[in-house]
Amino acid sequence: MAPKEPSALTKLYLILYNGAQVAGWSYMLYQLVGYYTFDKGSGKTLWEYLGTTVQIFQNAAVLEILHAATRIVPSNPVITTFQVLSRVMVVCGVVMATPTGKTSPGLPLALLAWSVTEIIRYGYYALNLVDAVPKLLVFLRYTTFIALYPIGVTGELLCFYWAQSFVRESKQWSIEMPNAANFTFSYFYFLWTVMALYIPLFPQMYLHMFAQRRKILGGGSKKDTDKQKVK
Repeated sequence: MAPKEPSALTKLYLILYNGAQVAGWSYMLYQLVGYYTFDKGSGKTLWEYLGTTVQIFQNAAVLEILHAATRIVPSNPVITTFQVLSRVMVVCGVVMATPTGKTSPGLPLALLAWSVTEIIRYGYYALNLVDAVPKLLVFLRYTTFIALYPIGVTGELLCFYWAQSFVRESKQWSIEMPNAANFTFSYFYFLWTVMALYIPLFPQMYLHMFAQRRKILGGGSKKDTDKQKVK
């Protein structure tokens, strides 16, 4: 069954949402480039320089889970939830949560990959809603991930690795026995568990994206398959 066409109000909302995300991630890319070039002497760390922008626009992606769950876009809710929360985890549970995560060499890698990817992705979604996607943008949407996805994952894992040392020493967000609830939790081991999940999940997601690329660019039918698909 073909996905139901969104109402005019829903379409307007999605256009505004995707347009705002294009603007936000474009500004973040501008900040990232500026930090290492014309504004290099700002005296701030990278996170101090653009952390607020990251928090606003990355966390706004949580709305995409709601979009998928309510079927206003034809995305898989499970895949969308995993992809969105994995990024939110990096931002809120790793970089914002630890001083070492903020200084990880993986942070600029992740932000570069995220910002370029999201400018293309949200631009594609917005223009697709009005049937005005140029061929170049379609090509970029299904090609740039080949390099950007591994770069982004590498950056994310480096952020996790830099954060875990601080968590191990400080026992941040951990619960030790004995306690009244008779419960123990190690945030240090939780971080390593999340890192380990990248091993089976990254190849699956990467291959899925190649399958989508073959479908769209390799002669497969595009009809309704990827219309306003949220990551």
